[in-house]
Amino acid sequence: MFDIGFSELLLVFVIGLVVLGPERLPVAVKTVVGWIRAIRSLAANVQHELAQELKLQELQDSVKKVEEAGKGMLSPELKESIEELRKTADSVKQTYHESIETERDEDLASHTDSVEKAKASTSSQAASEVPKSTATSSRLVTPEDEKAAATAKPTPAVEPAQGVVKEATSTPSEDKS
Repeated sequence: MFDIGFSELLLVFVIGLVVLGPERLPVAVKTVVGWIRAIRSLAANVQHELAQELKLQELQDSVKKVEEAGKGMLSPELKESIEELRKTADSVKQTYHESIETERDEDLASHTDSVEKAKASTSSQAASEVPKSTATSSRLVTPEDEKAAATAKPTPAVEPAQGVVKEATSTPSEDKS
């Protein structure tokens, strides 16, 4: 590659020994050898990739030539059948896309209907609750109800202290009645 002979290599070694000294020369040689190996491997990788690209390009060119030669050699019946197959494939794609769109529209419509039904049921429940409360408030108060309300003793509301839970106990007078 560089066409270096033994005498030239010996001359470079002696100059390196004088310039770098005996302690640093082995380290410098290892570093230079490492660089040379890295450059060689890089060159080999680039060469390999270029060879693969050339092979790929040649393959693509040969495929194009075969396709062009094959199209000219096809009979008119085969050309017509190929065109029919392409048209059929296009129509199948179109019907498939149309069916997907109609299903999407139907799903959207059914979702809208279910939302409207839910709103209607909610409003009908609210409407049915209104008459119930009206019916209880419009009930006539009888004299017996007034007497029971007057004799009833109001119970004082006692709130338990926080963290204390009181159990309900019954008194002996309440158990007898």
